[in-house]
Amino acid sequence: MRQILTFAAVGVVNTATYYCLYLVFLTALPYLAAHILAFLLSMIGSFFLNARFTYRTRPTWRKFLLFPLTNVTNFLITTAGVCVIVDLLHAGSRFAPLLASAAAIPVTFVVSRWVMLPRSIA
Repeated sequence: MRQILTFAAVGVVNTATYYCLYLVFLTALPYLAAHILAFLLSMIGSFFLNARFTYRTRPTWRKFLLFPLTNVTNFLITTAGVCVIVDLLHAGSRFAPLLASAAAIPVTFVVSRWVMLPRSIA
């Protein structure tokens, strides 16, 4: 339960970081480029926060290189969601990422846990 709550708290911090970066980049870039760049930068922060606080594990290069796997589904769902919200629903690009990100959270937790924690050998 502690991991789920900490993962959620890290997610809130990560989402806030992503969204602030997205809004800054949106002033100079098209929404999709702003989304991708903000996503990549916030993912790096997410790795270190999850390693330290959620899973209490030492960050390693192996984990760092595998960590993007935890965000592939998140990235695909949020990117598709942003495109649908902006291009099909014409709802505007300012809040689209926040709306699109909620669906990927459970999958991201499961994959993140698999990457960050050592597996016991049975």
